[in-house]
Amino acid sequence: YKQTKLGLIPEKWDILEIGEICDTLGGYAFKSKLMSKEKSEFQVVKMSNVYLGILDLERSPSYLSEISTKENAYLLEKKDIIMSLTGTIGKRDYGYSALIKDELNLLLNQRLCKLKGNSNCHQEFLYYLTKSSRFLYLFFIIGNGGTGNQANVGIKELREIKIALPPLPEQKKIADILSTWDKAIETTQALIDKLQLRKKGLMQQLLTGKKRLPGFEGEWKEKELDNFITPNLKPKDKPSEPYLALGLRSHGKGIFHKPNFDPNSNVMTTLYEVKENDLVVNITFAWEHAIAVASKEDEGGLVSHRFPTYKFLQEISDSQFFKYHFLQKRFKYLLGVISPGGAGRNRVMSKKDFPKLKVKVPKYSEQTAIAQVLTKADEEINRTQNYLEQLQEQKKGLMQQLLTGQRRVVV
Repeated sequence: YKQTKLGLIPEKWDILEIGEICDTLGGYAFKSKLMSKEKSEFQVVKMSNVYLGILDLERSPSYLSEISTKENAYLLEKKDIIMSLTGTIGKRDYGYSALIKDELNLLLNQRLCKLKGNSNCHQEFLYYLTKSSRFLYLFFIIGNGGTGNQANVGIKELREIKIALPPLPEQKKIADILSTWDKAIETTQALIDKLQLRKKGLMQQLLTGKKRLPGFEGEWKEKELDNFITPNLKPKDKPSEPYLALGLRSHGKGIFHKPNFDPNSNVMTTLYEVKENDLVVNITFAWEHAIAVASKEDEGGLVSHRFPTYKFLQEISDSQFFKYHFLQKRFKYLLGVISPGGAGRNRVMSKKDFPKLKVKVPKYSEQTAIAQVLTKADEEINRTQNYLEQLQEQKKGLMQQLLTGQRRVVV
């Protein structure tokens, strides 16, 4: 190893500027008035399409039916690296990079740049280099102020960023190792997508009675919701010490926690304690699907009167079945019906009308059986998601070690 301006690096590695190892090209200001949302021959790749470092061509697509000779120079090729150069001062909402794979007829828009390694640089190694913490640290240092709170990185400044470069054979080996992790991550993500799609199909069939589990028959009965739940009418005095406050997100995203919530920041003196399997509703945003069944982690948390809670009647209603039932689009529609319009997004749900909503459900035993099937589907998704997070953490650690020379590879 040897001491350099970038710290200790392997003896055979060099310190070079980005401009010495690759060609750089800034994007072109394609005329927005000529673009269309209708799919055409050429798609203009914008910063929004590389957000979070993922090439997402479905996000706000813009197309051109034809391009000029000058614009033809901005067509992207396989293995080109594209990177966003503009964001917000003080935030790392730019500097995202993506690798072009088999996509065709993509055009490089303004405030993006293209990087293509020369004979001294392996292209995929360069791609991983642009995602390394050391490179991004230097990248954000050179972000200059633009209009308002805008931050920009210029092509000239980008080319002057210094990096530690191993010999070509070692570059290739490092890229091969990291791409193996990428493939595993992509495969796992694809499996998660399939599992989620399968669960969605199961919910559509099982929660509507279109598909019955073995051993169950007979028609489902439509009843008012108050046949299955009862209100939690036991208020609790607001504690004098910080406590766990619970909130409810919209769009069916469940309950979130505010640990060590300051009681002095809330003028309300009466709260309600939530128990596991309680039903909680946000009356202000119920129309946006702000309804959830409390989990074990929510036990003991407190909510205000804006979050009425209910208990499920034992031997009549399975809380886990209703947890999935409430996620259906039809139930969201019903919540909207009993939530009259207000200012902005505030549409307060009627507490009086909520228990009168009609639900069509099977007997308790079939509710439980359906809940078990869907719970197992969720467990499989969660296990796979945890495995994905492990792979991502392993890759992050490998990048830190391999791209700095802390860990060497056998060539």
